Amino acid sequence: MSINTKIVDDLVANDISFVTTVPCKQLAGVIDEIDTRPDVLHVPSNKEDEGMGLCAGAWMGGKRPAIIMQNTAIGVTINTLATLIQYYRMPLPMLISYRGELREPVACQVEMAVHTKALLAQMNIPTYHFHIQSDADELDAILKYTFMCNKPVAILTDANFWGGYGDQ
Repeated sequence: MSINTKIVDDLVANDISFVTTVPCKQLAGVIDEIDTRPDVLHVPSNKEDEGMGLCAGAWMGGKRPAIIMQNTAIGVTINTLATLIQYYRMPLPMLISYRGELREPVACQVEMAVHTKALLAQMNIPTYHFHIQSDADELDAILKYTFMCNKPVAILTDANFWGGYGDQ
């Protein structure tokens, strides 16, 4: 089973029926897999904070949401996370490509990577870092946790997890 299939199987097994995404090369396989699942409504978003608003609406409408995004937009989402998702105690799994870490070929991505974990920690958002594909064995428990405690969680998936950028 591919890692993309495993991730989407875990989303579906946890009744996640609404997913919004912002395009990302690392997460493209997961996004493609989501599009094959008739029980998941996929609504692409232009910006991550906009996607969080869509997830909030899905949650209020009775669906379990998730967002798929890059860490480089964490700064843009801070206000939405604090004043909407956290304030109203909405569970939100955030599957995040952790750009700017080891094996990153694009220098400008590094600056946000330096701040990603600190920003999530400052907001008291539980954060899990997937570095090798077997780390995804924890995804089911993480998803159960976010819906049990009604909190957002961040799942950071770095280049090593996805097998690099084809450059090594």
